[in-house]
Amino acid sequence: MSRYNLIMLILGLAALSMAWMPVISRKTKVSYSILFVLLGAGMFAILDKILPMPHPLKNNETTLHLTELVVIISLMGTGLRIDEPFSLKTWRIPFRLVSVTMVLSIAIVTLISVYVLGLPWASALLLGAVLAPTDPVLASDVQVGPPNTPDPNAVKFNLTAEAGMNDGSAFPFTWLAILVARGLGDLPNLLDWGMFYLVYKIVAALAIGWLFGKALGWMLFVLPKKKQGWKTADGLVSLAATLVIYSITEALQGYGFIAVFVTAVSLRNFELTHQLHKRLHDFIDQMERILVAVVLLLFGGSLIENLLSPLTLGMFVFALCFVFLIRPLTAYMVLNRRMKRGEKLAVAFFGIKGIGSFYYLSFALSEEKFADPDILWAITGCIVLISIIIHGLTATTVLEKLE
Repeated sequence: MSRYNLIMLILGLAALSMAWMPVISRKTKVSYSILFVLLGAGMFAILDKILPMPHPLKNNETTLHLTELVVIISLMGTGLRIDEPFSLKTWRIPFRLVSVTMVLSIAIVTLISVYVLGLPWASALLLGAVLAPTDPVLASDVQVGPPNTPDPNAVKFNLTAEAGMNDGSAFPFTWLAILVARGLGDLPNLLDWGMFYLVYKIVAALAIGWLFGKALGWMLFVLPKKKQGWKTADGLVSLAATLVIYSITEALQGYGFIAVFVTAVSLRNFELTHQLHKRLHDFIDQMERILVAVVLLLFGGSLIENLLSPLTLGMFVFALCFVFLIRPLTAYMVLNRRMKRGEKLAVAFFGIKGIGSFYYLSFALSEEKFADPDILWAITGCIVLISIIIHGLTATTVLEKLE
């Protein structure tokens, strides 16, 4: 069998297996992400002489665009599945998590990376930005269900909203690390960073996403009532909207990640209980699961290709501290006192890291040269692997007990 046919076979089997993975995960209480990473490691170990090895440093452009596509599709699905109407009051906890918790996490990781791990300031700041966001892709085990699925679980809502909001929110700090690496970390350039990368690009993304969501809502829910024959029930709209809004926002120099999520939330709130939302969500969810399977297989293969070989004992201890201490503590301190202790612990602990972190790292490395990129990938890969294993083994059981 040729390499091309073998790759096609693997992709087909991965997509086919995803149809049953949610059921298998529910019955075994083991996240499908663990299974696919193991499959990827085994597959590339056996077929190492046939398949191209997927180390992200050697394939940065492929890593960048593949993870980018997965994340924007996941953000649309995440926004569509949130039943809670948007308001500053009901969404206050996710806002705290993407502001106070994220900034504290970036600061702590940066300082530890400089003074303990010995990384340069630019690389340390980049590592902090890369590890800050909670992943919307691999966090499905702790997120709310499809649209209009009754679920009063506050833990799932807060984690879902946080995952949708903070992938784009980490972008300004990624750009700050890039500017520092370019030697542009003085006060005038920091002011420019604040005005453009922190203010303009976020405001532009919010405005574009909100307007596009309202326009799409009018096309889907109002126009069919006024013009006969304009009704559509095609789930393909969700994928098309994702690609269009992301491309337009990036062309206008806004943050496409933020715009896609805001579009989904704005569209959802246009007609909150409409059944079309489920069709839109189901289609985008199927696309996401296929791509996630591919990324996890490649991640498993990168482990075989010694992605983690630059790790030292100190780096591994830092990775454990990040998953078990830094994220939980910085999240727990901002949570509402009215929440039950078990709910607060769950929200704080399940700050799952994953494909979003891979995207940010590959994006930064495509924009500027950083010192020790192999170490950055090793630490990031280690933390994502720990998160996949620990969170993947505990999420279902913990949430069932809370319910």
